[in-house]
Amino acid sequence: MKIIRFIYMLSISDTFQQLKGKCAFIPFVTAGNPSLDTTEKILKILDEYGADIIEVGLPYSDPLADGPVIQEASARALTAGASFDKVINMLEKVIPHLTTPVVLFTYYNPIISKGPENFVSIIAKIGVKGLLVPDLPLEESEYLLKITKEYGIEMIMLIAPTSPISRVEAIAKMATGCIYLVSSTGVTGLRDSFAINIKDLVKQIKSFTNIPIIIGFGISTAEHIKQVKKWGVEGIVMGSAFVKILLNNEVDHSSQIKDLCIVSKKAVEEPNLV
Repeated sequence: MKIIRFIYMLSISDTFQQLKGKCAFIPFVTAGNPSLDTTEKILKILDEYGADIIEVGLPYSDPLADGPVIQEASARALTAGASFDKVINMLEKVIPHLTTPVVLFTYYNPIISKGPENFVSIIAKIGVKGLLVPDLPLEESEYLLKITKEYGIEMIMLIAPTSPISRVEAIAKMATGCIYLVSSTGVTGLRDSFAINIKDLVKQIKSFTNIPIIIGFGISTAEHIKQVKKWGVEGIVMGSAFVKILLNNEVDHSSQIKDLCIVSKKAVEEPNLV
């Protein structure tokens, strides 16, 4: 019989239930950029100043879904010596001090390299609550979905604005924790506009499932947050804006991250204007 040790913390699903219809604020940072010690400090700041869920990127040499900012962050983290084992050691140390559940963002190759069940068992043991794998297609996700369910990890599925409605429905029915809706075509990164069909796509997803919808890719300002909140999503992911701060050696990372977190959380909490 498999013995699994879980660190007590709210699951992704429980977090959305606890929010009682309020929108979740979900910042993203790349582990190891500029160092793992800095990442540990930043995770504590995000936890203290408003994050409802924290997304942590595992640095990877070929981050095909990421834009220039997060690509640079991954390269910098790897150059500084970040590895899967070192990231896990850092998370194992910091997660018990967080009240916010952590989602690990990784590509499928590191999972294959470690062995899917071994990978999932490791992240479950240290208290990670969600897993997001942007290059894992729906057709190949059944095995990993099965394993994550066994270990109490919620597998977050992605839906692109170009997905046909039949595929959207299939993904919506398989997803756990929440659904990640990509706000625009292309890679992550700072941008000025989103795909024109996103508002309608949110409504379509909600016709298939009650699972919460989070939206990300390109959301980098308080104005962006206010815009996408009106579409009825349950969570907003903000990544490149945080990662960009951590790429700048000339600023006080802690202070800048804190300020951005406070401003962004305020925008998430503001009531929608008709």
